[in-house]
Amino acid sequence: MKSNITITIIQTALYWENIDANLSMLGQKMLALKEKTDLIILPEMFSTGFTMNASMLAEQAKGKTVRWLAEMAGHMNAVITGSIIVEEQNKFYNRLVWMRPDGSFETYDKRHLFGLGKEDDTYAAGDKKLLVDLKGWNICPMICYDLRFPVWARNKKDNPYDLYLIVANWPERRSLHWKTLLPARAIENQSYVVGVNRVGNDGNEIYHSGNSMIIAPDGVVLYHKEHDEDMFTLELSGETLEFVRRAFPFLKDQDDFNIKRV
Repeated sequence: MKSNITITIIQTALYWENIDANLSMLGQKMLALKEKTDLIILPEMFSTGFTMNASMLAEQAKGKTVRWLAEMAGHMNAVITGSIIVEEQNKFYNRLVWMRPDGSFETYDKRHLFGLGKEDDTYAAGDKKLLVDLKGWNICPMICYDLRFPVWARNKKDNPYDLYLIVANWPERRSLHWKTLLPARAIENQSYVVGVNRVGNDGNEIYHSGNSMIIAPDGVVLYHKEHDEDMFTLELSGETLEFVRRAFPFLKDQDDFNIKRV
């Protein structure tokens, strides 16, 4: 039977385009965590806010924030993940970093860039999914706008992920979509889904209401927090995951297809 894993989400306001202030604030929050956890999840662009000022704020692939993640993951003895701005080969990426306690890490570059916010004018799109293992759980992390594209998030019947993560700066004005799509991804993929969003106004006076959620593989909402900052820890049940897939074996009936890379 699959073991349980414990996750911690940090729903927080962010300092606009201030890397040092955000790292200090997030470090203090993590150090105040009393529960033992396997995974700490931060919002999208947690060190800067969702900014298009990449030329000023981008870091190198193993820059300050990645080194900070390695230090904090080692101290917390937990994986830490969230996205930051990275420059590589003269391109900017909205890059999720999956940092392990031993300092090893993997990355995922946001596939779907938010055209309405002109993200595609500044950043380059990724073309590869990331699947990572944590305590025997297969985990698929993605970033914000990726949530709207179910084909990209589609689970596989031969090697299904068990937990789908979305880190976000999702504005309050479209929060109904966020609160609808997260349970949909859980139900159609028969996986746990965790969405971690920021709160507060960003530097463009766009308000974010949080609405971070943890959803079971049958669509039941296990956690939902709106407007306020929060740090929440929950143990996810491997037994529940296996029961849902055994009782309702829908994944085996899905269509076979491949996604063409751009």
